[in-house]
This record gives sequence, structure tokens and C-alpha cells, in this order.
Amino acid sequence: MTTLTKPEAQPTPQGSEHFLSVRDLYVQFATEDGTVKAVDGLSFDLDRGKTLGIVGESGSGKSVTNLAILGLHNPRNTTIAGEIMLDGQELTGASERTLEKLRGKKMAMVFQDSLTALSPYYTVGRQIAEPYMKHTGASKKEAKARAVEMLGRVGIPHPQSRVDDYPHQFSGGMRQRAMIAMALVCDPELVIADEPTTALDVTVQAQILDLLKDLQQETGTSIILITHDLGVIANTADDVVVMYAGRAVERGTVRDILKTPEHPYAWGLLGSIPRLSADVNVPLAPIPGSPPSLLNPPPGCPFHPRCAFAETVGGDRCRTERPQLPDGRGSACHLTVDQKRDIFIEQIQPRLR
Repeated sequence: MTTLTKPEAQPTPQGSEHFLSVRDLYVQFATEDGTVKAVDGLSFDLDRGKTLGIVGESGSGKSVTNLAILGLHNPRNTTIAGEIMLDGQELTGASERTLEKLRGKKMAMVFQDSLTALSPYYTVGRQIAEPYMKHTGASKKEAKARAVEMLGRVGIPHPQSRVDDYPHQFSGGMRQRAMIAMALVCDPELVIADEPTTALDVTVQAQILDLLKDLQQETGTSIILITHDLGVIANTADDVVVMYAGRAVERGTVRDILKTPEHPYAWGLLGSIPRLSADVNVPLAPIPGSPPSLLNPPPGCPFHPRCAFAETVGGDRCRTERPQLPDGRGSACHLTVDQKRDIFIEQIQPRLR
């Protein structure tokens, strides 16, 4: 594995007895235009039976991070550095054979687009049964019975007949349930759900999230929930990492992030969520500008070109100095604790009521 020349590492959360521990993770892609710094010094922990929400806009590094955990990046154009420990086993630099043994059995992923993630050439039941046969040595008959069981477990009606259907014969919500069944067929200890409610209507979204919670309670599975929507994780996650431009800019419990966020980017994400109590004549307040190019990210704080409070810090600090994410609860921002509190109470909190 290629070694990166890394800038000063961010402080990392304390504690070493975590089921999943990611430390100082860097993921870079070699392209014709240059090197894409997709993940830039990321650290977080996940305990057994808990749910971690990773939140951020498209391009913030959420999916790239979790594909690195699973070892699904193309090694020909990807450079990965840092530490990924899963139940005491180092995944960074592990052989493909080792990762194949872990994928499906120890860790699994629910991909974002179930229609493209499922093969159109094979029945849903066969695609669920295949990893079960691979990891358990079960016969085709046993694996099909397991597929029927899993389809019923995730709420597919008449699983005995639907097991022989193809993905195009399932609705969007049913395909997403089938993806969850495939991820859970070998009872993995870690499930990564990448935008599992994308393109689903609100009712089905709630059903999918409730399903993940129910299955977690049954099996004690640890879950990483990737989303751009703080509303999705409100009643699902235990802890949250807010990502921007490949970095963690804020970390805390779900209550911390939703009730007392500290980073201007988190304020922007919360402010863009519609509220039933809001005046319908008042438009939502989007975050101005666009996410930065990861080919050439801005110096200093990556959010400063879009931040309404960069001038509050004073001088060129936001433009020249990279803010560090403190241990435990905190945010990577140059605003002082008092400034964050005053801005939130006076300007941000009234908009969130």
C-alpha cells in the first residue's frame, strides 16, 4: 500500500476498545487532472450495537470512507493510508482474500441505488443466497430457504413466491428491503447503509429506517448510516460525524448535533430542513456556494469560502490555518466557544424553532 505524505494529523477520539476504529484515514485517487483528496485525515469510532450517522453533502467523502472500510476501491488508482480496525483486525493493507472472507460475513453494505446494485440477470433469491452459500457452505436448497426466510424477515409479502422474481419485478421500497436482506443474510456484525432511503417516498423511508432499527435490536448489529439529511438520522443514530471536503468538521451525539450544533456547516444543514411550524412564505436558507473541488481544496478551513462567519474570526486565520477537531465532542472551527454559543443563540436557534 502506497504511503502518503500527510499534513499534521487531527486529534483523534480517545479510547481503544471500540468495535470499529478509524484513525487518520486518507483516501486519494489518481486522475488525469491530478490527485483527488477524497478523505483527508478522518477519525471516528463505532461501538457494538450502536448506530453512527455520517452526514454531509455529495462529495464530502462519506461513501468513499465506507468503501475503504470494505476494501472496495480499485487499488490501481487509489492510495489509502491510516488505520481501520474492525474488532481488533487491521483492514488497511489487508489482502483481497482476507477482505473477501470478511465481506458479507463480518461486514456488509446496503448500497444507495438498489436497482443498479442488484443484477438484472439473476433472481432476487439467488442474489441473496449466493453470499450465504459462499460463507457457510450451505447447499442451494438450504440457501434458498434462507433467502425466503430473510425476505420474510424484512417484510416482503409472500416471500416463497417472490424469491424467484427478478429485481425489476420489485418496487423501489421492496428492492431496498431485498438489499437489506442480502446484507444481513450472514448475520454480519457491521452493516453500512449508504443513503438507504434515497429516491423513496416519505412513508417508505420511515419503514426502511424502522426496519434497520428493529433488525439492530434483534441482532445487536453495529450500523453506519450515510446520509446528507440530518432529519433521517434524528431518530436512528446514536452518534454523528459531520463531514465536509473529506474531513470531519463536527462530532457528537445525535442530540448534540441536532440541539446544539457548533460548526457553521452544521448550522447550514439544519437550516435547510423544512419545518411544519415555519412560515410558508419564508424561503429556506440554503448554504451559499458549492462544495470545493477535492483536486485543489481551499487552504485553511475548507468551508471558509461559503462561511458567513469567517470575518467574525478576524484576520486571515480561516483562510490560512486548518482548524483541528478536538477529542470527543467538538467542531473544527476557529470561532471561540463563546462566539459559537452567542451566534447559535442569537442567529441560528431562532430559525430552527
